[in-house]
Amino acid sequence: MFKRFSFKLTYTQTIAFGFLMIIIVGASVLCLPISSKSGDWTPPLDALFTATSAICVTGLVLFDTYTHWSVFGQIVLILMVQTGGIGFMTLVTMFSIFRKRKIGLHERQLLVHSAGTLKLSGVVRLIKRIVKGALCIELAGTILLALRFCPRMGFKSGLYNAVFHSVSAFCSAGFDLMGRNKQFSSLSEYADDPVVNITVIMLIVTGGIGFVVWDDIARHKLTFRNYELHSKIALTTTGLLIVVGWLLFAVFESGGVLSEMEGHDKAIAALFMSVTPRTGGFSTVHTAELSESGVFLTIILMFIGGSSGSTAGGIKTTTLAVLALTSFAAARKMRHVTAFKRRIDDCIVREAGALVCVYFTVVTAAVLILCALESFSLKQILFEAASAIGTVGLSMGITPFLGNAAKVVIMLLMFIGRVGWLTLVFALAGEHYDPPVERVPEKILIG
Repeated sequence: MFKRFSFKLTYTQTIAFGFLMIIIVGASVLCLPISSKSGDWTPPLDALFTATSAICVTGLVLFDTYTHWSVFGQIVLILMVQTGGIGFMTLVTMFSIFRKRKIGLHERQLLVHSAGTLKLSGVVRLIKRIVKGALCIELAGTILLALRFCPRMGFKSGLYNAVFHSVSAFCSAGFDLMGRNKQFSSLSEYADDPVVNITVIMLIVTGGIGFVVWDDIARHKLTFRNYELHSKIALTTTGLLIVVGWLLFAVFESGGVLSEMEGHDKAIAALFMSVTPRTGGFSTVHTAELSESGVFLTIILMFIGGSSGSTAGGIKTTTLAVLALTSFAAARKMRHVTAFKRRIDDCIVREAGALVCVYFTVVTAAVLILCALESFSLKQILFEAASAIGTVGLSMGITPFLGNAAKVVIMLLMFIGRVGWLTLVFALAGEHYDPPVERVPEKILIG
């Protein structure tokens, strides 16, 4: 007589395996002849790469999205982008709500992990706000982009492109349909259009500040002092990164890719270059033509990414802030790390250090492997690896020429960047509990 085995996934395993299953299903659909304009089968590995890039809202592509994929394939891609952007658990919850099905405790715990919120109470209400807010923002972006796209492309095509690019920008995906003008050109045709630039910038920033911050702003409006500590740190760090990046790009590229632009066009282009590396993935200038300083600054911004619990990737703005505050506290020999008159939990400080260490180790290992597999320069490979793990989508033009082994490495980086290292580690290793033993402390020398 056989014993019955019960197998129950943890919350983190459910999230990780959920993303994986959606990627596999999406890749299976993209393989079909109906998904390509030529009517031919797309190689399975290439379809899997594209599906991973879409679900992980990255935007690295082997084919130009407009010229290779049919309208059906493009719709499949943007649906995967939407799913990956707001989280598949969010969509599952909304379906349950529409069916008037009660959301159980297990599902609520999943939502806490998936949405990146801090509290179990009110999580379903937060999910409703996320979906409503996302749809409203994407609608506003669609209307603004349609004002520019419809006169050029016609009403039907312009509206379709407006919807596609609005969703892609809000979800920080970087997929575009501008191959109708020139393959892999992204938004370079609109480099001098302030409406398109500002709209895409606002969509990227809004999607990248985090759903918890949204909720805080909705509850407390513009009263900054009433925001939670997470929101204060996320908003402050985001603002500083945008301004500092804007100024540095204006200086570094004044004699480079910005040299032939007029004053206001140059300012907008520099602002766009500051925002889009933080997982936006669009570009209005040719990335391969950036100066050495511009390339390195872009890699740094890609590695940082957006805020926690958002559509963005990277180590996150709050992680950067915690590390900076920890360094400041250590330099002043302070016992605790504080911000805005609040003490940051010691566990968060340790996790921030571990996260950066793990991301740096993974990127280093990936770069070493890619350098052994491919003949591209170190700069190009480092840029590609940072873009993948940061789920950005910017490239120096080497993605379509990667070998099969290199494609697998990039896919793993995109998956790790979207799911998160903590989720992935817990999914593979399960939960770990410390033994009830207090170890004897001893000091060592560092630095």
